[in-house]
Amino acid sequence: MKLDSPILQDADAARIHLEAQRWPHGPNCPHCGNANPDRITKMEGKAHRPGLYNCMECREQFTVTVGTVFERSKIALNKWLLATFLMASSKKGMSAHQLHRMLGVTYKTAWFMAHRIREAMAEDVKSAGPLGGEGKTVEADETYIGRVDRDYLSPQRKGQPRLKRKMKPKRTVIGLVERGGKARMVHVQHATKAVVRDILVRNADRASTLYTDQSKLYTVTGEEYASHKTTNHSAGEYVRYEDGVSIHSNTIENVFSVFKRGMVGVYQHCGEAHLHRYLAEFDFRYNRRTALKVTDTERHDQLLAMIEGKRLTYRRIGETGHA
Repeated sequence: MKLDSPILQDADAARIHLEAQRWPHGPNCPHCGNANPDRITKMEGKAHRPGLYNCMECREQFTVTVGTVFERSKIALNKWLLATFLMASSKKGMSAHQLHRMLGVTYKTAWFMAHRIREAMAEDVKSAGPLGGEGKTVEADETYIGRVDRDYLSPQRKGQPRLKRKMKPKRTVIGLVERGGKARMVHVQHATKAVVRDILVRNADRASTLYTDQSKLYTVTGEEYASHKTTNHSAGEYVRYEDGVSIHSNTIENVFSVFKRGMVGVYQHCGEAHLHRYLAEFDFRYNRRTALKVTDTERHDQLLAMIEGKRLTYRRIGETGHA
């Protein structure tokens, strides 16, 4: 899809396209769930805004944006679709300043739009299911980025003085990736064996083969998996071969590389309260990368299919368990 596509330039064309994505079999009432076409009427009077429907079951009116991250927005729908396309197709992200210039909206508006889109990109882990499985390989590793927004004492430093500001620890991210498949990154307060185990067993099928470095965080948990192989980075070993199989954690390192290049080169700064949304953004694009035969247009349409049921308001935008 090109940037001069009608759905990115005309609000009516954008609305028709979004209706086709959300309602492939006709409009559904987001208030009561009614999908009977005989009980839904399209309001076409001069006093009604385009795309307005009336449900005769619950007597509520609705448009295609009700119940989505686009709800109650006064921004033209074609600008929303342009923003979603730009963020879905830009490998290392799209800054709010760039969106504000390209969309012709204020920086504050562009920043909030970007966070709403990231909210839509977040996948439901329960419905998506675990990574890996029998005969499959999952790589796990942790990385550190930026500085925490407040001091805290790690379990290893109990009874010791708090760290000085210049010595504040970095934010911790745990990452998993299925070879040839999807990736998941999670922001945690600090990495401990218990925290890492919880993330692993909830996100990676225990029938998988687990590859990590020699960190002690994975030693005990690795015994719960079909097989656990490690490489010794401290000795300069980053890959080795056993029976023709390459053992390494370079795939998850590559996932971290793209994430960090985007955070440093494009976004430059990210408050810890919002880190989980940036992780969801990079996960979304990686899990629909070109190597998996997903085009920019298909990735955009898949994002539009995920906007439902994910309202994000200014009051909620700063909520986090790590800020």
